Amino acid sequence: MASSCRAILAMCLLAAVLCPALSRPRPFTSLPVDDSRLANGLSYDFHANSCPNLQDIVWPIVESAVLGEIALAAGLLRIFFHDCFPQGCDASLLLKGANSELDLAPNLTLQPRALQLIEDIRVKVHAACGATVSCADIIALATRDAVFVAGESEVFYFYEMPLGRFDSKAPASSSAVFDLPQPSADANTLIDSFKSRNLEPIDLVALSGAHTVGKAHCSSFSDRFTSPRGDAAFVGQLRDNCTSDPNRLQDLDVATPIVFDNTYFKNLMEGKGVFTSDVVLVSDSRTDWGVKGLAENKWWFYSQFRDSLVKLGQFQPTGEDVGEIRRNSCFATNGQSDQEGFAASA
Repeated sequence: MASSCRAILAMCLLAAVLCPALSRPRPFTSLPVDDSRLANGLSYDFHANSCPNLQDIVWPIVESAVLGEIALAAGLLRIFFHDCFPQGCDASLLLKGANSELDLAPNLTLQPRALQLIEDIRVKVHAACGATVSCADIIALATRDAVFVAGESEVFYFYEMPLGRFDSKAPASSSAVFDLPQPSADANTLIDSFKSRNLEPIDLVALSGAHTVGKAHCSSFSDRFTSPRGDAAFVGQLRDNCTSDPNRLQDLDVATPIVFDNTYFKNLMEGKGVFTSDVVLVSDSRTDWGVKGLAENKWWFYSQFRDSLVKLGQFQPTGEDVGEIRRNSCFATNGQSDQEGFAASA
């Protein structure tokens, strides 16, 4: 019976890739929401009048894209994190041109196809509703949907994402971008960095679970070769693989790299973390309990990841100018000429 169910599921997923029209509808069962705990300006029904079909427009585009290329889930998660963490969730990351965040070292390996997908969604949304939805809100919705598609959807909670963000009129400062946690960071640095964004150690652990579908260049974890932690044989394998091909991409979840699940935490418990920033989560008393708990209970991981992602998504820019809704392109402010997209470099 189990094998028959798996075969049917595989056929359904293949059909969804080959024919998006056959893809499953957006699941409407979601967890209860509480507007009273949201940041100022955000609400779960922000676009109820201006774009009532918003989520039904975004869902099939993301589902089709991620089913066709699971790496896009990791790409969208990284874009969401790299946009929100420096100065708040405001799509400042997407701006091209002078002082672009995309030209800075922490963002050079962001996925061009994932960046372009956000703009492709904006085009569809604005065609249906006019320029009423920000690129920042589109990033948030696309990321939420990508996680659902990449996860074990029969057990993964589908949850509402608070909306109402505006798009920045300028990139974040380079100093703010370089505040992004590095793969070589120790536990103190990670915990302090997250605390400055009102995120707790459990949020750090849960959001690190995004690495369950991510990949990394050898150069991003080369510090592991000189200061090995965890499983020495595993570190040696990483080193040998990178020596043979320094340009290779390494799965951050070495067991189930194409499924959004809690196996990443099980790997950490076995000493098989790729980044130093992964491994240190097991060796610090402020985070090790979270790693162990999320490794043992996938339900807790799914719900905690949801809560932590929503919490990160409420980190908003400060100041009197709330921003704008970019009308012509997610890659340019309304005062700039439209910028070339990323399709050619994808």
